[in-house]
Amino acid sequence: MKKLIIFFCLVIFTSYIGKVEAQTSDTTIIDEVVAVVGKNYILLSDIENQYLQMRLQGGITGSESTVKCEIIENLLFEKLMLHQAELDSIEVTPDQVESELDRRMRYFINQFGTQEKLEKFYDKSVIEFKAELREVITQQMKVEKVQQNITEKTRVTPSEVKTFYKNIPKDSIPLIGSVIEIAQLVKKPPISPAEKFEIKEKLRKLRDRVIKGESFEAMARLYSEDPGSAKMGGDLGLHGRGELYAEFEAVAFKLKPGDISEIVETEAGYHIIQSIERRGDFVRVRHILLRPKVSPVALSEAKIFLDSIGLLIRADSISFEDAVKQFSTDGSKNNNGILMNQYTGSSDWPVDQLDPKIFFVVDKLQIGEVSQAVLMEDEKGEEAYRLLSLIKRTQPHRANLAEDYDQIQSWALQSKKLEIIKKWIEINSKNVFIKISDNYKKCNYQQKWF
Repeated sequence: MKKLIIFFCLVIFTSYIGKVEAQTSDTTIIDEVVAVVGKNYILLSDIENQYLQMRLQGGITGSESTVKCEIIENLLFEKLMLHQAELDSIEVTPDQVESELDRRMRYFINQFGTQEKLEKFYDKSVIEFKAELREVITQQMKVEKVQQNITEKTRVTPSEVKTFYKNIPKDSIPLIGSVIEIAQLVKKPPISPAEKFEIKEKLRKLRDRVIKGESFEAMARLYSEDPGSAKMGGDLGLHGRGELYAEFEAVAFKLKPGDISEIVETEAGYHIIQSIERRGDFVRVRHILLRPKVSPVALSEAKIFLDSIGLLIRADSISFEDAVKQFSTDGSKNNNGILMNQYTGSSDWPVDQLDPKIFFVVDKLQIGEVSQAVLMEDEKGEEAYRLLSLIKRTQPHRANLAEDYDQIQSWALQSKKLEIIKKWIEINSKNVFIKISDNYKKCNYQQKWF
């Protein structure tokens, strides 16, 4: 299989590694420019950071010099695409960037298990992560748009798919791991008015204490349920318009420095906000967040209800799909409860991508079987119960056209896109000023960059 040049799929967290200092016998080189593409440049630290991150992730498969040459070629490709984005005036909105940042944060939180574990490991809050990544993600999204423009009309025919598969050496045909498809029926109990009232009363009392002279920052550290900002005294950092919840933002931009808001309700819960500073269309605030929670009684009732639905399904009194349509409180009910893989956009889940809490339940099920009601947390951290049903399970095997046509078609399409991108680079690199330092001219590049 050919190695794709597409750089932004390789390393996501590289900006979280600090600047690397190269030591020599007499001097310390903080950084240096190793390549220039149009108005964009590549720093030594860009290469060192990516190399270090690949080592930490166990992604090194060649010598240091070979890997660094691959990294710089990926970066040259990135900068050439970024140069084209500037020529084409390609833009991405703050909402698009924020959505992508949230998606990546969810991915990494899932890898660590909890947000707290992620923040403890890197000694940074999610807010700090997002601030550091924002410009990187903005550039990557512009590059993705350029690449999409280049390859958007690319298609492969069935004949091309078969030819692509036949040209893979037999000993190089990829192994397809076990894949499962799952559906869920979720019962999320409503939060009672009494619980909401109690949470707002707690916030009112905290606000009164601050008004009377106690430190907002100290209150946030002690009571806020936003783990990312609580340890920083509730400080959310500097944000522009469109980057916060609409209800939160509407209040935050009206406050004067030092002012404290009334209670604000958003999807996350209930807040009180203190303005720190305002810089034009940017605002910096602190907040205290409290989340109303489902009562243990309501949770217990949800479990009993789902277990009774499970009995009806097992007795063939109702199908799982019909039960989902009638009783599920989750958005997945519109897709018969099927859990979609957010990383691939399909319903197939390689077992290593699945939440262990789900895997340990469905691994014991037969095809079509329904689990007992199991406790879960949604994306907001709110508790609910759900039934899980195993729809499909495949066994590990070598890829073949009969079972894995869609996957092989995807590989063939990516290979064809790669060839188109290579031709694009060959043509466009001749029309852009490109300079590479002598230390990296000796690399065995796939493209002719100079």
